[in-house]
Amino acid sequence: MSHQDRNDPFRPARERSGVLESDFVGESVPMILRYVDIQEAACDPGTFSSNAPFRVPVPAEDAVRSVRQLPIETDPPEHTDYRAIVQPFFNRPRTPEMAAEMEPLIADAIDSVLDSGPTEMVYGFALPLQSRALALLLRMPRESAEEWIGWGRHVFHGDDLSSEQKGNVLHAYLERELDRAEASPGDDFFGALVQAEFRGRPLRRDEMIGFANLAFAGGRDTVINLVTFSLVHFAEYPEDFERLRAGDERLVRSAIEEFVRVASPLTFIGRVCPHGTNVQGVPVAPDHRVGLCWASANRDDAVFDAADEVRIDRKPNRHLGFGWGAHTCLGAFHARLVLRTLISQLCRRVRRFEIHGSTPVWEDWPAYRRHNGYKALHMSLHGR
Repeated sequence: MSHQDRNDPFRPARERSGVLESDFVGESVPMILRYVDIQEAACDPGTFSSNAPFRVPVPAEDAVRSVRQLPIETDPPEHTDYRAIVQPFFNRPRTPEMAAEMEPLIADAIDSVLDSGPTEMVYGFALPLQSRALALLLRMPRESAEEWIGWGRHVFHGDDLSSEQKGNVLHAYLERELDRAEASPGDDFFGALVQAEFRGRPLRRDEMIGFANLAFAGGRDTVINLVTFSLVHFAEYPEDFERLRAGDERLVRSAIEEFVRVASPLTFIGRVCPHGTNVQGVPVAPDHRVGLCWASANRDDAVFDAADEVRIDRKPNRHLGFGWGAHTCLGAFHARLVLRTLISQLCRRVRRFEIHGSTPVWEDWPAYRRHNGYKALHMSLHGR
């Protein structure tokens, strides 16, 4: 039996009307499903706005944080100026220097579980890898990642604490690190924030926390889910792993894009319609929300041949797994570097992947049910 449910729950509605209405904690949100419609909406902030604190994620996050996440919860041109402040950090994964630093980090992570018998790979591998890679990105000491690992798969939800408690833990941490950076600014992410300016003035503390909040929340469970998706795929389709072991760097890069397309770890994102609108015949009242469903767009048969299949050599692959338009994911370069390094190091070190059991994460809402990651994944990695 497959441990990776790749069923597309959005196909019937996408083919029927292009919209799926669902209730999210008492709020009815129509999700836009078709690739072209989502692209158009993502490039129309006047109609589909991100200038909505706490309301870009669905369900809303006003109960778990008190600041606007930046730059994602703004629209151009304000978004453009905010994004430029942190873009240099998120461009770092494109440099040879950071790529060279990522290799031993991921090699050590693989070696820690290699030939050690059944290992729980979410908390025992993917979460530590994600946290330590983030420390590298943000120029933070590696020991900082050990604290972040304790927050679990998501900084706001799940594990042993309530959402509100977890939000408070993150907020207190960010306040502490910004206090440290203000006392002695360095070249890490917090040092950059306390020295940054927005349109000629210093950033306010709430803006600094807004940037940092997104940096720690935005690429956490999504990267973890991409890592575990890759491991399970190699276990279930060893022929793909053998092709990658041949050492074709272009095929590795192609496989990464395909894994992002099929996994689509961020199912959808919210937009607020300030003046109201109509999406494929569904009226949206002023100040109500719609969802841009990336996971549906990435399975749209009008764009992707055999969209439910994983084809590691798929070309072209114009997926929307990192969003579209001005709000294309800030962390896309980082996620690609993590996956590229992971696959390359697995090819050097691993001979075979063996799954012993898994506990999937289900997004379970009235209108759809979707497998998106794992609470637990028990595997053995056998060395070459």
